[in-house]
Amino acid sequence: MTLTLLLAFAMLLVIGAPIAVALGLSSAVTIVMHGLPASVLLQRAVNSIDSSPLLAVPMFIMAAALLSATGVTTYMFDLVRMIVGRLRGGMAHVNVLLSLVFAGMSGAALADIGALGGMQVREMEKQGYTRRFAAGLTIASATIGPIFPPSIPLIIFATAAEVSPVKLLLAGIVPALLLAGMLMGYIALIARRQNLPRDPISPTLPAFLRLSLISAPALMTPVLLIGGLLSGYFGPTEAAGITVAYAIVIGLLVYRTLTLRKLIASARETVLATANILFVVAAAALFAWVLTMDQVPARAGEWLLGISDNPLVLLLILNVVLLVAGMFLESIAAILIIAPIVTPALIAAGAPPEQIGVVMVLNLMIGLLTPPVGMSLYMMSITVKIPFAEVVRGVAPFFAPLFLALALVTLFPGLTAWLPTYLME
Repeated sequence: MTLTLLLAFAMLLVIGAPIAVALGLSSAVTIVMHGLPASVLLQRAVNSIDSSPLLAVPMFIMAAALLSATGVTTYMFDLVRMIVGRLRGGMAHVNVLLSLVFAGMSGAALADIGALGGMQVREMEKQGYTRRFAAGLTIASATIGPIFPPSIPLIIFATAAEVSPVKLLLAGIVPALLLAGMLMGYIALIARRQNLPRDPISPTLPAFLRLSLISAPALMTPVLLIGGLLSGYFGPTEAAGITVAYAIVIGLLVYRTLTLRKLIASARETVLATANILFVVAAAALFAWVLTMDQVPARAGEWLLGISDNPLVLLLILNVVLLVAGMFLESIAAILIIAPIVTPALIAAGAPPEQIGVVMVLNLMIGLLTPPVGMSLYMMSITVKIPFAEVVRGVAPFFAPLFLALALVTLFPGLTAWLPTYLME
């Protein structure tokens, strides 16, 4: 049964079928060919999206769209410029820090690129950076978004692996800061070698205070989210709803730039993005069900534990599998298929579920930067009208800090498990 499923899936991918169609149609073909009840198709698809944690996904997308519509990103960009712009390679540092700040609002790499990518590349070009370098850095720094809360991929992982979404979201904070530090450290190393320019901005205290005051309501969004999760007043779903309400309030009453037209546009953007994600979720649930019926997760767990009961060895194997899978599979589909198969074995070997989730998501976000299915590459190419091959060349040098961060998260479970353990137990 598994062979039929994989062959049908591979054939559909080869002929160019979208990933969700390939997952769903290959599952349907396998179910029919092996005499399983066809009613499973509808039942499993509906049950997979009938999930409270998944309710957070459209609301976090909506919150990011609303905050982007207010135009506050321009003020945050100027504020970060004042803080680090005078460093050698200042605009490159701004790029990374702005991605970290926006990560606390978007939770998705493609949202980061869509909202900030064009502006970041244009500003870097004005100061003498090549478009290739600017585009490569922008999509590399966008990997921070899916690690720092609110992280949509981590919520998807929590649903697939049946682990605590709150702990997973908190587990992403330290790795996200580590990733930003790695990228900025790499920029500092090459800044002198390539004589990267300093930002010509001349910060003044009144201007800094004005921008800080303007940006403060938007910058409070991640504080509100993380504070609510830690206090126990609400979980990820409630946090997402409150974040949407907060974004609407500050857009209407504080910034006064959120018009009815922008609100409708944000809602339309949310519906389209959510439909794409949930289509993949439903199709991947069918795919995973067929694998489960053929006892693939159980056999995979036995195989993994037969190789070693050392969690580090198993995590290294997982890294290799995910880095290859990330080159061909869409990240959410990969999480939904692979997480239920490998997570039980890794937990049985002693790996914290928070570490497994962050390692998996970071791996797959790196996969967004690798052809042939690197969605970040394609989106950047379209956004700034640069050839795809140039984007690939631009991001290649930044794999060094990304892989270093991945290695540290893999080797040291405390980087992911310490904060949620300290704060919640």
